[in-house]
Amino acid sequence: MATARERRLPQLNLTLDMPSCSSRYPALAPIAAPNPSTSVARHSDFRPSDFERLAILGRGNGGTVYKVSHRGTSALYALKVLRGAEPAAVAEADIACRVDSPYIVRCHSVLPTASDDVSLLLELMEGGSLDSLVVGHGGLPEGAVAEVAAQVLSGLAYLRSRRVVHRDIKPANILVSRAGQVKLADFGIASVVSRAGEHCAAYEGTPAYMSPERFDTERLQDGHADRADPYAADVWNLGVTVIELVTGRYPMLPPGQTPSWPALMWAVCFGEPPALPDGVASPELRGFVAACLQKDHRKRATAVELLAHPFVAGRDVASSRRALRKVIQLRCS
Repeated sequence: MATARERRLPQLNLTLDMPSCSSRYPALAPIAAPNPSTSVARHSDFRPSDFERLAILGRGNGGTVYKVSHRGTSALYALKVLRGAEPAAVAEADIACRVDSPYIVRCHSVLPTASDDVSLLLELMEGGSLDSLVVGHGGLPEGAVAEVAAQVLSGLAYLRSRRVVHRDIKPANILVSRAGQVKLADFGIASVVSRAGEHCAAYEGTPAYMSPERFDTERLQDGHADRADPYAADVWNLGVTVIELVTGRYPMLPPGQTPSWPALMWAVCFGEPPALPDGVASPELRGFVAACLQKDHRKRATAVELLAHPFVAGRDVASSRRALRKVIQLRCS
């Protein structure tokens, strides 16, 4: 059945990303859909020549992220260079310039360039990605995971208030500071929801973290009543991410199984939702994951509802923040 479904899917040239350190940055969030024909908003007196490139932080299909130093002040930033003035690059820059939340990586400026490239000067998150904290190190303490979930949910709730869907929540796109701040990044495929409040599911994103309704969109095409809640996919992504943070491994496939499109689609659409192994999680954490990973998007909890969940709302905030800071400092040293 999975093979038959695969034949009906459009050719999308998606990369079957398993957890890995790849593209790491950007931000987002406007009231109206960005217009690629208009210029982005946040400019400044900065010029590309003002910065020295120190290291490459990540590469992706759309461009490269560098760690840079301002020549005059020695202040450190991340510089994301999007190749070519494609509509998607312009749209990402436009969204990045409109967002203002402590839970989303800040875009300081869009730098003028002589080429068609789009360059975003971004806040540097010196702790890197959650992916880099887990891969090769194992899972995180439950208290630290609760703090990550709380801050990610605050970011998702803000985005929903601005009618923005991230569409690619995963450990590699969640960045941390050494002080324990957690921020959403890399909004290359973020989408603005229409004023009608709905849009159909889409295939864009990382298949390894994709929700059932975005893998299997055929049933959503038949009638308006079955259109997917666009924000629900971000919650599914978070549920998969939380299990990965706790266990230290990607949870949708058995260890060693090749992450092919048919294998992922079968696991996500027709298999049982992933669950935490016995003895490694509290009842509150198990309940939180179950609320995120409801296969029917209409039954999935929202970000605002999850902020009130006992796993998040009932955590010892000071203890959770200390646990997260300790992990970041140990694994980034």
